[in-house]
Amino acid sequence: MYKIIKKEILNPTVTKMVVEAPAVAKKALAGQFIILRVNENGERIPLTIADYDRENGTITIIFQIVGKTTMLLNELNENDYIQDFVGPLGKPSNIEGLKKVCVIGGGVGCAIAYPTAKALHENGAEVTVITGFRNKDLVILEDELKNVSDHAYLVSDDGSTGTKGLVTNVLEDLINQGETFDEVIAIGPLIMMKFVCQLTKKYNIKTTVSMNPIMIDGTGMCGGCRLTVGGKTKFACVDGPDFDGHEVDFDEAMSRGATYRDFEAREREATCNLLKKGDAQ
Repeated sequence: MYKIIKKEILNPTVTKMVVEAPAVAKKALAGQFIILRVNENGERIPLTIADYDRENGTITIIFQIVGKTTMLLNELNENDYIQDFVGPLGKPSNIEGLKKVCVIGGGVGCAIAYPTAKALHENGAEVTVITGFRNKDLVILEDELKNVSDHAYLVSDDGSTGTKGLVTNVLEDLINQGETFDEVIAIGPLIMMKFVCQLTKKYNIKTTVSMNPIMIDGTGMCGGCRLTVGGKTKFACVDGPDFDGHEVDFDEAMSRGATYRDFEAREREATCNLLKKGDAQ
């Protein structure tokens, strides 16, 4: 059992938890993830490690409330316990040798972008961060990302915060102004990563993407995170989650992801009804 030390609501659909897990914290690195079960009858889900504190033995996770398990997880509070919390899993982000990097985060993907930007910053790299959200109410980790970057840009779809536009608009403006990057690291919705990669390919800038959004089982057994990279079949959870963005078949990944939407909607509705009954009692 793993104790929840702190719980914070970042926005109406995103929650941050600090969990006591010293064995995981001891070895965790940026880009890796954990697998948890809320209770003994629960399903396993992978969540990226948003931060870690080796001294205090804690792991920070940030999750979006989208399905049954994340709804149940969000019902837990400080001093409650999570049944299982296993990790770190996956290959850590490769940051060695990078001197000037642009880290792009979209929506809840900023929870994954943050530890990567932090690791790069602590490693002495010059870090430019570009974050994008639909509107000001959905912004997360704004101050945290500013603190681990040399330059920070915020955009929103409706212009309610930062600059109105897309993360690709900012990136292309920087490139046209003469900025150069050893690498661009993009983490967020598949469609966002796809267009970032199309842009960077035009300018011949190496680009890494995190395929964490398509992971389900986290062990390579279910095949749900199967994707094509450079014409070869890979699994996000065991071969990644980081891949060369210019070699990822995003259209295939997005099509496969849509397969589970109806199932997720039914599970979410059923869980909502159970929680409502519990509140009524």
